[in-house]
Amino acid sequence: MTPGARVSAAIEILDMIAEGTPVERALTNWARGSRFAGSKDRAAVRDHVFDVQRNLASDRVRGGGASGRQLMLGRLRAQNADLDQIFNAAGHAPSPLSDAERAAGQTPEAQSDQWNLPEWLIPEFEWSLGDRAEAAAHQLQNRAPITLRVNVARTTPSDVAAELAIEGIETQPNPVCDTALTITEGPRKLRNSQPYLHGMVELQDAASQAIASNVQGSSLKVLDYCAGGGGKALALAALGHQVTAHDLNVARMSDLPDRAVRAGVQIMVETPDTLSPDAVFDVVLCDAPCSGSGAWRRSPAGKWTLTQDALSGLTKTQDEILDQAQQHVAPGGQLVFATCSVLRCENEDRADAFVARNPVWNCTDQTRISVSDASDGFFHATFSKLV
Repeated sequence: MTPGARVSAAIEILDMIAEGTPVERALTNWARGSRFAGSKDRAAVRDHVFDVQRNLASDRVRGGGASGRQLMLGRLRAQNADLDQIFNAAGHAPSPLSDAERAAGQTPEAQSDQWNLPEWLIPEFEWSLGDRAEAAAHQLQNRAPITLRVNVARTTPSDVAAELAIEGIETQPNPVCDTALTITEGPRKLRNSQPYLHGMVELQDAASQAIASNVQGSSLKVLDYCAGGGGKALALAALGHQVTAHDLNVARMSDLPDRAVRAGVQIMVETPDTLSPDAVFDVVLCDAPCSGSGAWRRSPAGKWTLTQDALSGLTKTQDEILDQAQQHVAPGGQLVFATCSVLRCENEDRADAFVARNPVWNCTDQTRISVSDASDGFFHATFSKLV
């Protein structure tokens, strides 16, 4: 596909999304109907679509409207692309720009357009992040780093980095977590590489890994209460802990046993029906459902679909999860609360509210990991029971 044809494909997908099709489904539908597109073409089209989703407000302003064509026009203007080389109707490229299209579009001036956040969310963002709010908003407009978790149960970061380099995958140590490597070259070669196929590495953000690395002690009994896909459960098991994974949505853990075998670790899986109310653990980790605001680079549609009511519902769920999970903490154990959110109402406020409801608990640590070139934004708080 030519660069112009890739833009045409992105325009088609963006129009599907505007009509209500979820982003991933729109991409899949296009790919199934476009068998001619190679892997590089599909990746380039995906990048176009996600770049627009990250910058939806400013691209709408620059392009003069909300259609797929206008959004891509806005994105390309932001990139200082040669528009006449792309909008030329050659080889399935978009038709040439009209005089009206050339005249349309402005430089984004409103704060919500420059920050690419819903207007209602700006005050919450500023309250949560203070003088770091603008920088975080701009970070969320860029692509996220591609980061690996080294399976330290089987190898070391330096050894696996050397093995990956042989296969054309260059990495560098990640400053957020010792088990993390950031891919700097050859990311599309990863899934067919020997280290990946043999469980030496897994894709996982460095801040997510840091939650597991922050658990102090050796060979602890750990309950990953909201395990989801199991990334943190696998990280904890690789560090030598005895891990039980649990999630209300059991289907999300369906491939965890196979991934554990590939990684050479053992993880017990419990469902809400099988987890005994009397079961206790040294550490209970609650990586609670949240807005995902710290990871909106990876799922940018989330920042446009989040509502005030939905955010209030999430904070209620987070409170309920903490209240439920505390019963599984053994005497002298720890309760760890984590989110991939940068919003104070989902983080510090929830920690404070938990202690206020349960005065026998003490919050011993609260840590924010900022959205950066190295990782997503994360928060975690650790609680211990007062004697």
